[in-house]
Amino acid sequence: MHTNALIHEKSPYLLQHAHNPVDWLPWGDAAFAKARSENKPVFLSIGYSTCHWCHVMERESFENEEIARFLNEHFVPVKLDREERPDVDRVYMTFVQATTGSGGWPLSVWLTPDLRPFFGGTYFPPERRWGRPGFREILEQIAAAWRNKREQIVESSLRIQEEIQHHIDINASGISASNDMIEAGFQQFRRIFDPRFGGFGGAPKFPRPSVLQFLLRFHRQSGNAEALRMTGETLQAMRAGGMYDHLGGGFHRYSVDERWFVPHFEKMLYDQAQLVSAYVEAFQAAGDSAYAVTAREIVEYVLRDMTHPEGGFYSAEDADSEDPARPGRKGEGAFYVWAWQELEDVLGRDAAQRFAEAYGCLPGGNVHEDPHGEFEGRNILWLQQPALAADPAIAAARRQLFEARARRPRPHLDDKILASWNGLMISALARAGAALGEPRYIEAARRAFRFIERSLMTPDGRLLRRWRDGEAAIEGLLDDYAATALAALDLHQSSFDPGYAVAAERLVRKMVDLFGDAAGGFFTASAAAGDLLFRMKEDYDGAEPSGNSLAVEALVRTARLTGEAPLLEPARRTLEAFAGRLESQPTALPRMLCAWMLHQSPEERIRFRGAAQDLVQEVWRRFLPFTTLHWEDRSGAPSAEVCAGLVCHPPAGSVEELRPLLH
Repeated sequence: MHTNALIHEKSPYLLQHAHNPVDWLPWGDAAFAKARSENKPVFLSIGYSTCHWCHVMERESFENEEIARFLNEHFVPVKLDREERPDVDRVYMTFVQATTGSGGWPLSVWLTPDLRPFFGGTYFPPERRWGRPGFREILEQIAAAWRNKREQIVESSLRIQEEIQHHIDINASGISASNDMIEAGFQQFRRIFDPRFGGFGGAPKFPRPSVLQFLLRFHRQSGNAEALRMTGETLQAMRAGGMYDHLGGGFHRYSVDERWFVPHFEKMLYDQAQLVSAYVEAFQAAGDSAYAVTAREIVEYVLRDMTHPEGGFYSAEDADSEDPARPGRKGEGAFYVWAWQELEDVLGRDAAQRFAEAYGCLPGGNVHEDPHGEFEGRNILWLQQPALAADPAIAAARRQLFEARARRPRPHLDDKILASWNGLMISALARAGAALGEPRYIEAARRAFRFIERSLMTPDGRLLRRWRDGEAAIEGLLDDYAATALAALDLHQSSFDPGYAVAAERLVRKMVDLFGDAAGGFFTASAAAGDLLFRMKEDYDGAEPSGNSLAVEALVRTARLTGEAPLLEPARRTLEAFAGRLESQPTALPRMLCAWMLHQSPEERIRFRGAAQDLVQEVWRRFLPFTTLHWEDRSGAPSAEVCAGLVCHPPAGSVEELRPLLH
């Protein structure tokens, strides 16, 4: 019945809203010009295509004809995909968090025609509910205020802009980063570690792999066994819980409870990428093959379900899908949960009973705290008896259930390809392939990197952020350049193809030119971005690592690989700029703590010569996060020279000679 301007967009999220009765415009000049010419506030709605509460607000409010009419009459409604433009999203998320104390998606923000925010929140129900004001009520109040108190709103928006600008400014503070910050970060994570269920803090629990990568590096540097134990207990608990897909591999977004049991069921590429890296590093550090099994299962899920035929990786799978037991109705997790009768229908009564013992299933369902009734009578699979789950009969049952599940309606696939998330996945595949002895993974990483070079890189070396359906668009952001440079570095370290070293150096130099600040640190967007209220320097290592953390690591590693020492200077200035944050809030920046450890560690090098494949494999079995690998002439007798700083050991000619040097 309705079609709006979003029908011409490529973003899956924007296309989901193309038939709303709301007269949506995409974020851009046309929307801004309309707001100025009609002197109306902008209603900016930000989300992403696999966002559960975005779907809820669409059904309740944006498909409501009456609400849509009011919204169209009094506002200029604008939709933005936060995954395409995280730089815009971050500006307005900062405002909402500062004014309400919380944030999330959908993000709902009202702006003056010159894009300054003056009111905002997240999800609003259509009518007052759960202590939240109704969306229609808010629209009416804001429309009235704009008519009657416009000057006060404009003045207030100017003050808010100044306050946010002051809050987000990050420059050198005179504080120097030091090893004290590393110890302080560990102690803070130690205090919030959950010794019962693993992870950090209470519900909801997010995987946040940057924390685990920091703890593993802290263990490597200090020998602290507790850091390794906290990491291991967290990884084991996550793998056992309902947050893990025990049939198909891969992790859901987060757990709504403290024991990793009831997940928010969407699957994000950036989670898979970082968790592959975390499990591989834990395998290298602890030698426990269970970590390698999990890493392989995640990779197989990504290669099976998240890979474009030309090699790039898709962004996400939705939490919601059509419920096979309730035709015509979508439900969160419907693709993944099981009624007892479904288990018996697929496996037979006896096999279903045994499978249920292994995976915690109950005849009446195993979700006892379910306020919205989504999982009534259903079972979320979790690893109740690991020893039983290893039985070949249970493995056969998992395969049967996986095949039966494949016949259900699948969740929506967000098939856009993002440079930064692909960079993270390429790094994970390259490292997993080398550490686990899986050349197939390295080849998948090389293929994906070729896709980026072919489809997202311009002739002058600039990166574009998003590719979908044959179209590349949106100027690349800091994290696109930094993550892609790290992908090139990891491909070099796993394949020793010199072309990847050249690509990494080219990317980091472009990154410094486009985003660098002489005062220290990197802006998220380039100076050419004319639609931003602020250029921000992102520093929070949350679900995704911040662009600044990735940039420091990419600069240091590229300098050490290529010998281009001047690249260390912007890395040093960035660490100085963020030293104040590292000192006051080290737990907010775990990936930057990793970058600081890399930056300050003595340069560690291993130089291979000759037919040294066995020596290379031995090195990759170890967790050596501060080491740069070189492999020169591959003919002749094998050797490996291990160096730290200016000290080099005599070359080792065999695995037995090499092992004692890798401590």
